[in-house]
Amino acid sequence: MSGLQLVVLALVQGITEFLPISSSGHLILVPVLAGWPDQGLGLDVAVHVGTLGAVVVYFRRDVWRLLVGAARVVARRPDARTRLALQIAVAAMPVMIAGAALSSLGAGALRTPAVIGWTMLGFGVVLYVIDRARPTVREIGHMTFSDALLIGLAQVLALVPGTSRSGITMTAARALGFTRAEAARFSMLLSIPVIAAAGADRGFELYQTADPQLVSGVLAAAAVAFGAALAAIGVLMRWLERASFTPFVVYRVALGAGLLVWTYW
Repeated sequence: MSGLQLVVLALVQGITEFLPISSSGHLILVPVLAGWPDQGLGLDVAVHVGTLGAVVVYFRRDVWRLLVGAARVVARRPDARTRLALQIAVAAMPVMIAGAALSSLGAGALRTPAVIGWTMLGFGVVLYVIDRARPTVREIGHMTFSDALLIGLAQVLALVPGTSRSGITMTAARALGFTRAEAARFSMLLSIPVIAAAGADRGFELYQTADPQLVSGVLAAAAVAFGAALAAIGVLMRWLERASFTPFVVYRVALGAGLLVWTYW
């Protein structure tokens, strides 16, 4: 890949990862529309790891509480921090199990503009309906383990490109009555173990290649994705404190409809 392709893909990933518009769908579409070869899942996960750094930095206080809570689990001295750490673990488990199963079966057939068009459109409409219909009264402190499990089960749908991991988990949290900002906050905290697990798996594969040029390119892309994601998270959180998901829904529906026309016309 050229330096331009690496930078463009890293920027796309950083901007879209935590917005409810599917970063994976965009990472598939950009090479198709630009006439570039598909970068493969390896670079996809590498730039995801760059965005992982951004969410850790932005939510550093929450991350510290999660680490303390996890440590208190080991020490068998649970408190409120332990509860949230366990809820994140419960919510992360379904997609990790499903992801491992899907990886062994192969998921290349789903990486198509048609699939992305349908998921962009369909889940965009679902997000709009739920966001408009449900109350916004609950915060993360009100979350139960059944809530966490339901959000985690919804996250499994994000294995289909175009669904959006952040979008479907925010939709599920909104369906359970959580405020928009709190739905986004839990979604981003939930991304930490999910992205970390995927990054560790692909990182080991990258290490085995022993290709210094590939490694340096991936690290550069991760750094660009980090900066773009940090800015995008800040904008999203400020937006959701005073407004709805409607602009993202409009974008999803327009892109999904355009892809379906392009695919089937």
